[in-house]
Amino acid sequence: MKRSRDIIDFLVIGSGVAGLAFALKAARHGRVVVVTKRRADDSASGRAQGGIASVFSSEDSFETHVEDTLSTGAGICDPEVVRLCVTSGPGRIKEIASWGVKFTKKLDRESGPDLACEAPRRSTAELDLGLEGGHSKRRIVHAGDITGREIIGALVAAARKDPNIEILEGRQAIDLITTSRLGRLHVPNECLGAYVLDTKTSAVATMLARMTVIATGGAGKVYLYTSNPDVATGDGIAMAFRAGAAVANMEFVQFHPTCLFHPVERSFLISEALRGEGGVLRTIAGEAFMAHHHPQGDLAPRDTVARAIDMELKKSGDDYVLLDMTGLKKDFIPKRFPNIHKKCLSLGIDMRERAIPVVPAAHYFCGGVVTDDRGRASIARLSVIGEAACTGLHGANRLASNSLLEALVFADRAAACAPEVAGTTPPPAAGIPDWDVGRAVAPDEAVIVSQSWDEIRRFMWNYVGIVRTDRRLARAARRIEVIKEEIREYYWNYLVTLDLVELRNIATVAGLVIECAKTRRESRGLHFNIDHPEPDDERWRRNTVIRPH
Repeated sequence: MKRSRDIIDFLVIGSGVAGLAFALKAARHGRVVVVTKRRADDSASGRAQGGIASVFSSEDSFETHVEDTLSTGAGICDPEVVRLCVTSGPGRIKEIASWGVKFTKKLDRESGPDLACEAPRRSTAELDLGLEGGHSKRRIVHAGDITGREIIGALVAAARKDPNIEILEGRQAIDLITTSRLGRLHVPNECLGAYVLDTKTSAVATMLARMTVIATGGAGKVYLYTSNPDVATGDGIAMAFRAGAAVANMEFVQFHPTCLFHPVERSFLISEALRGEGGVLRTIAGEAFMAHHHPQGDLAPRDTVARAIDMELKKSGDDYVLLDMTGLKKDFIPKRFPNIHKKCLSLGIDMRERAIPVVPAAHYFCGGVVTDDRGRASIARLSVIGEAACTGLHGANRLASNSLLEALVFADRAAACAPEVAGTTPPPAAGIPDWDVGRAVAPDEAVIVSQSWDEIRRFMWNYVGIVRTDRRLARAARRIEVIKEEIREYYWNYLVTLDLVELRNIATVAGLVIECAKTRRESRGLHFNIDHPEPDDERWRRNTVIRPH
């Protein structure tokens, strides 16, 4: 590990697609340290099954992709950012292919997929393009049904080979170091680095940097049921907000419609691409219901599908609905979806013969830390990229497979600032104190942390989930304030641990989601409130921005 007083050129917090793509580019201009709280390949990015939305077909166009994104975003996408991301997509995909990512080429539905590694002479114009909900054309570039795993594997391998990149695993960022935190209120707030916990030794390092990049992903673990990995505790959003950065649109939490319903595998995602290839959602009684809810039926945008499933479950009293793939050719399914097919088989579900039980689960945060079109937050020297950021691309609802697109585009945009950052004066290390434990002692009752954790996730699911009401939101607001106060007291009395840091962060994020949801007194995109069921363009066709008090 680097000495805690080393000045790092670029400190990257998080090792998903956004963080690693930034690191590989910034390393051309200086030393990069990537800190990640578990393994380098343990991220929500690595679980992405569908792919990256981008225009490669002659039957498609940038304009159509832009229109689909704006339509799904329910009126509050930033059109300029949408166009920026859409038009940059093909270039970013070609770039990561040059880093070793192997995308699936045109699929022969009789003989199976032809991977890029097996057909090096083929061009990217012959990529196999999938179709997902909300898209009017086939434009999902994928690597079978393990796109995220393929991308992360290639990016981690490339980063480990780069002499200017160091990846520190088992490191949890606790808080950002800023001039305002140090009491320097006469100068603009500036990020100087972060305090970082070594989860194995419990030592806290003072890591100073010319530029700090938050790429920590989302916060699915705020909810009881989620498709996200355990690392998704909203760390970057919470740290940035505590440091003084503005956040926006936290009420727009996307619930993926189809997470596997199973007592053992409670967070395995069943890709939207299955519906793109002909999968049909049915009630347990066998009724195909999506045509009753949206003109696009099973290919409706995710918010509509999730609410439709929620409504059908409340109506029937069932625990799940069914995703029926039995109408497709039996030899096609294991070729197009080998990973999902293999996983389902291991759990006794042959999707060629029987429908898959599925339920919605918290999946993606469309809101986050407010940034400009280069990923810069409202705090100098701080950039936020990937799911932790609110760039204006997603608006009130994310179009399927636009997330990895955004991560790659904004990693590139943020890295474009690297040359000028590398030449700046480093933070004055002499005036920055090391982590002070004060009178804190080792925690003696872990049950206090686990109880608060469970309570937050349960009431967020019940009160601030797919469908909301004013009364439920008021109850959630009262309870989160009590829990946050309990956490504050515990935090200052006991030494920090990974569990405590994560609990503090999910409480912060939960409070932001509740505040934004209470503020928006209408229904739009992913935010549906029974007491205000219609959109109100005159008052609410805008972002919900919260700034620290």
